[in-house]
This record gives sequence, structure tokens and C-alpha cells, in this order.
Amino acid sequence: MKIASINVNGMRRAVERGFLDWLKAQDADIVCVQNLKTKSFELDDSILYPEGYEGYFLDAEQDDFAGVGIYCRKIPKAIMYGLGFEQCDNEGRFLQADYERFSVASFLMPEDPHAKQRFIAQYSDYLSKLRRKRRQYIIAGSWYIAHKTVDLDHWSEHQSTPGFRPEERAFMDQVFGPMDFVDTFREVERNAGHHTWWQKHDSEVPRKRQDGWRTDYQITGPDIARTVKSAWIDRDADFSEFAPLIIEYDLEL
Repeated sequence: MKIASINVNGMRRAVERGFLDWLKAQDADIVCVQNLKTKSFELDDSILYPEGYEGYFLDAEQDDFAGVGIYCRKIPKAIMYGLGFEQCDNEGRFLQADYERFSVASFLMPEDPHAKQRFIAQYSDYLSKLRRKRRQYIIAGSWYIAHKTVDLDHWSEHQSTPGFRPEERAFMDQVFGPMDFVDTFREVERNAGHHTWWQKHDSEVPRKRQDGWRTDYQITGPDIARTVKSAWIDRDADFSEFAPLIIEYDLEL
């Protein structure tokens, strides 16, 4: 099973820059998208239902803001919209597709530091309860946090920068510590230099020569983490300031 996740940072612009061609070439089972910055009903059917996929979306109430989606080759048994608290649901930050053996969610953390801290307080409670359930989960999306020093360039210069502040990293320590979630990308790749976001993205300069951050994750419990076969970041996909994170699991939908 192949799952791709990408912060499109504006779906219309991403489509203009080749998102649909990239989607077709991936042949992924599930593609989680974040930061649509548009209402799904305003998009063409070619975007909502690309060939071979069913699309599901949760819009933000505010115009030109947030929003998440999931493209599925196999129709899920159920779709869950939101997490039941206002900041998440009204801003379109969490959408979950339920299958027989596990669930896959598309997730978008707030970028603003103050909004992020408010969100984390409630999201932490959800994650703690989630790990006590018997069902397995894969949560794919943008967290706007680089966890370790290996996850960004020139980390010593960014210790007070939003996205790498001590309180944000401490939250990730809890997620990958006591909460018992696993950063699936790091099950495969331990080295530095793997990034999913470039703050000063320049399409004329290869991304490997730009300063980047790894702020996008696919997290899961230990059982599914043991099925990870491969993981990579598609730096050549150039339709967003973010790069797709792609994980292959030894699982079937």
C-alpha cells in the first residue's frame, strides 16, 4: 500500500503547476492533501474526482484558508469529518477514511504559533486517547514543526523560530515518546538533509541546495510502523513550497 501526503498550499495553484499530472504518475492507493485554501464545491470535477480516485474533503469556514482532503482508489467504509472541537472542525484540519483494518487521516496543524498552541492542547488529548483504542491509524499531514536538529538546516539559528521552539519540540517528544506513535519516515531514513518545506523556495535553484525543514509526517502505532517498506520525499514535485512525503507499507486496503 502506497500513501502520499502533500501540503499543496493552495489547490488551484497546485493544479496549475501540475498537481494532477503528478497524482496520476504516483499510482498511490491513498493521497492525503492539506491546505487547499479553497472550498471544495468551487473546484472542477477533474480535481474532485481525478481518474481512478474518489475525493473527500473538509473545507474551512473561512475563505482561502486551510482545508484537507483524501483521494482514495478504494472507497472507504466510512469518512469521519473533524475531531469534535471547534478549532479543528471549523478550520478544516482533520479528515479520516476508515477501512476494514485501519484508518488513514489527512491532518493540518495551524501555522500561527498562538493558534498552534491552542490546538495542541486539545489535539494532545485526542492522540492520547487514540493510542488506547484497538484500531490502527495512519495520520498523514503537515505539522509545521521540525522535531529534531536533523530535521532542518542551520538548526542552531532557529531555536526561537516558530516551528522549532522548545515547546513545539517537546510536544513532538510526547507524540513519539509516551504517546507511543512512530515517525514512519525515520524508520527508513535516519540521516539529515531530508526536507519537505523550503521557507524561501526558489524554483530556479535545486531544492537540495536550499535550506529546508522536515515538517510533514506520516505517524502510526508500532504495529503498522513495522510494515513500512520504503519512504521518500519527492523533491522533484514542484507545484508547492512543500514536497510530497511517500510511504510504502506492507499492507492491503
